[in-house]
This record gives sequence, structure tokens and C-alpha cells, in this order.
Amino acid sequence: MITIEGKSVFGGVSIGKLMFYKRNEKVIRRTHVDDVDAEWKRFEEAKNTAIDQLKVLYDKAIEDVGEANAMIFEIHQMMLDDLDYLESIEGIIRTQSVNAEYAVSTTADNFAQMFASMDDAYMQGRAADVKDVSERVLDILCGVSNGTREMTEPCIVAADDLAPSETVQLDKEKVLGFATMYGSSNSHTAILARTMNIPAVIGMGEALNPKYDGEMAIIDGFTGTLYVDPDEETLAKMQEKRAKDLEQKELLNQLKGKENVTKSGQKINVYANIGNVSDLGAVLKNDAGGVGLFRSEFLYLENSTYPTEEQQFAAYKQVVESMAGKKVIIRTLDIGADKQVDYFNLAKEENPALGYRAIRICLTRPEIFKTQLRALYRASVYGNLSIMFPMIIL
Repeated sequence: MITIEGKSVFGGVSIGKLMFYKRNEKVIRRTHVDDVDAEWKRFEEAKNTAIDQLKVLYDKAIEDVGEANAMIFEIHQMMLDDLDYLESIEGIIRTQSVNAEYAVSTTADNFAQMFASMDDAYMQGRAADVKDVSERVLDILCGVSNGTREMTEPCIVAADDLAPSETVQLDKEKVLGFATMYGSSNSHTAILARTMNIPAVIGMGEALNPKYDGEMAIIDGFTGTLYVDPDEETLAKMQEKRAKDLEQKELLNQLKGKENVTKSGQKINVYANIGNVSDLGAVLKNDAGGVGLFRSEFLYLENSTYPTEEQQFAAYKQVVESMAGKKVIIRTLDIGADKQVDYFNLAKEENPALGYRAIRICLTRPEIFKTQLRALYRASVYGNLSIMFPMIIL
């Protein structure tokens, strides 16, 4: 039996075979090009293809992991249009007269190193995002398909690390858990594990060797331990631990339908956040006390033009009616920053997170704001509706 220690990002116990994620290999060489204009155009075509692929992944992620987690693929699209990123690639192609593959690979390494060296954990996590979007462009330039592997049975997915685009393409019904050599608690693998409620251990280093592919393994997500080829004693102990965990979860299920009150009599509001009407099923299934945040911008993100008052009214009415008197807090439009909509024609900003977004857009485009407010007021007749305004400052 091999015991490998790592960092837990979601508790629970998983037992099954290890399957190492395999990527298609490609070799990036530095070659001289005579026509730098043609090479730059070649990159631009690959970049546009990558953006189209990311739009498809966003739609898939919306269904699998919800709007909030799917937003990473919109951020990736923005990364591919980042001026600093594009200027670096174009500069390398034109000044060195080299191929686009080399320029993209060099830029990706430089940007990833820059992010990884930052003190902020969130920014460090963006290093993987830069590598992910760049690898997508490189795959297109090299004519290499994505490195997926068919999952014929439920298994524990192992890898050095998993990029957002790789995790979202896995068959979620067959993923028992995640085990990675590297990564952080802010990585997309960790976020997806928490969203899917499956055990995950990261940061196991070189000890997690691909030679263990196909071996029986156990993830103890409570302690951050991976057991490869467990002995009978360990297997029995982990099976018992898993049974107790499932029993505890079943006890929690029995609390559904009961009032959220502490032993001392203090009532606690346990609400759910949703990004789409399709999330209502999970809210009702898990007996949430209400909706603490309904992100209304999905109506704008999924439309090719401004959603009408009737479209919005129908969505808001469905939510408040479904919650049957429970409180529903709907946030008004929060477009801008990482959520861009073409038909809004927003100018590019150096720091969009602090710029023209959310309530600032609504107050300068009253026709959009009033349409949404009318729909919200009309829907309030059908339930307990409150309105939240985003990005208010003093």
C-alpha cells in the first residue's frame, strides 16, 4: 500500500480505480518566418477559434456547474483579448520573425510566472488560467485535439493539475473524486469538487505517479490522504468511514422541511444563491429557506439583445411563485467587469472591476433600468420579492 499526503479541498471518502488524465502531446519549436503579417493573421484566426470553443464550453458549464462557476470561460475569452497579452505575442512575432506557436508559448510562460509570483492567492490561481487559454490556442495552431480520455467506469481522476476546460469536459456521472499533484484551494478543480460534492485532494507532488494508473485507490477527503492499492485493514476502515459520512448526510436530509432554529430558539435564515431559473430545482430539493441572491444578468447574457419586460417578468414570476412565499432577493443587472455583453457596446477599461458597471450602467441608461424595475415590481405581486442594487458606494 502506498500512502500519499496532500491538501484536502472537500471532505468525504471515495473508493475506486485511479485514472490519470492524458493530454495529447505537442512540441513547440522556435522557427523563422519570412511573412510576419501572415503569421500574425494565423494567430488571430486561432485565437478567434479558441474564443468560439470557449463559448461552447460556457454553455456546457452552465448546465453542469451553474452560472457562477461557468463564468471562468467568459473570463478566459476576455484574457484572449487582453491588450497586454496580444501585444506581447505580436511583438515577439514581429521583432524576432518567429512562428506564432513560439510567441504564444513564451508569452504564456512569462504571464503565468508573473501571476504565480504575486502575493495574492487569487492572482496566483490566474497563472493556471493563462496557461489554459494559451494551451487551447497552441492546440489549434498545432492541429492537436483536446487531451480527453473516455471514462468507461466510475473512477478517481488524477493529474498534475486540471485546467477549467479539462474539468468541465469530464463525465461528471463517473467522477468519484480528484487527486492532483499541484493546484490550490482556489483552483477550478477545487471549486468544481466543492460544487459537485465529491472528495478531492491536491498538492500531492511527485509522489502521485502516473505509474499508479488503473490501481485501486481511496481518497480520504477529510485528512487529505490518498491510499494506492490499500490493504484489507485500510479498505475496511475507509469503507466504515464512508458509511458513517453517508449516514450523517442522510440525517441532514431528514432535517429538510423543518424550521431552521437552534436549540436556544434562535431562528437562522438558510438561503441559496442562484444564477438562473434552472437552479430552482436544487433550491427546492435542498429545502432552502429562500433565495439570498438571484443574479438577474443571466437574462442579458443569454440574449442577443436587451431582454424585454415580458421576458424578465416571466422569469422573476416563476422564481417567486416557486418559492411559495419564501423570500427571494433579486439583484438588478450587474454587467461589466468579467461579464461583458456585446450589444451593450461597453468600452474597454484598464480595470473594469472598478469602472463602468452594474448600478453605474443602470443609472446612465434609465430605459434599461426602468424596464427591469417594472418587471420586478410586477413579479412582486406573486411572492415575497426584495431587490438588491449592486456596487453601491458612498
